[in-house]
Amino acid sequence: MDNIWLWLAGLLLVATLMWLKQRSSGNAGWVDVFWAWGTGGTGSAFLLLGNGELLPRLAALVLLACWSVRLGGHIFRRVSQEDHEDGRYAAMRAALGKKTQTVFLFFFWSQALLAWGFALTFKVIGEQAQWSTWSVVTGALIGLLAIAGEGLADTQLSRFKANPANRGKTCREGLWRYSRHPNYFFEWLHWLSYPLIALGASNAGWLWLLPLAMFLFLWFVTGIPYTEKQAIKSRGDDYREYQRTTSAFFPWRPTS
Repeated sequence: MDNIWLWLAGLLLVATLMWLKQRSSGNAGWVDVFWAWGTGGTGSAFLLLGNGELLPRLAALVLLACWSVRLGGHIFRRVSQEDHEDGRYAAMRAALGKKTQTVFLFFFWSQALLAWGFALTFKVIGEQAQWSTWSVVTGALIGLLAIAGEGLADTQLSRFKANPANRGKTCREGLWRYSRHPNYFFEWLHWLSYPLIALGASNAGWLWLLPLAMFLFLWFVTGIPYTEKQAIKSRGDDYREYQRTTSAFFPWRPTS
């Protein structure tokens, strides 16, 4: 089963099942659960089946498992418990009309392709024969910091939203005081850890494209643009003021 094309076929099959789930539930947020668990499960398999050096494989496996279980679990709880769809997908559904299910099917398949592409990172690490202690340790520390930071940001936002008094307001607590999207920042930082762990491997140079791709997706495609559009629609001037005073991505002190 150590064939990358079979793993892609498996991911496409699961993506189709998740598409059927969103069709019956009316909630496309299930694609985000699939992304986290699909990437984590496939990448973990590549690491476990690899015959490379143990330390980089183990470091990457611990990071990947922590990231996948935490993020997938967080999104699963949100999608299962909330009675409304993520604003990004609700806007897509409204704009697409009768084409919704066809476009969503291809969207779910595209997420399978992305999960597979990102999981190939761990195919490289799983077969890694050369490694550097300092780069593995540095990558592991950055990864742990990123996972903890993303978890803290999600917890702070969930706690803020749970208070009825905050309805229609913008979270400026904790990490959200220094970045409008600290969860996205730490998600990007997490993917920066794996090229460091793989540093020294003969075929690992392309892994640096992954944090770049993640940044571009978050900044220009699926992250900040849709999230901020929905935030302005629901919170108006309060969010515009937040945009004026707070860094969009990289944490920084707020301006007055």
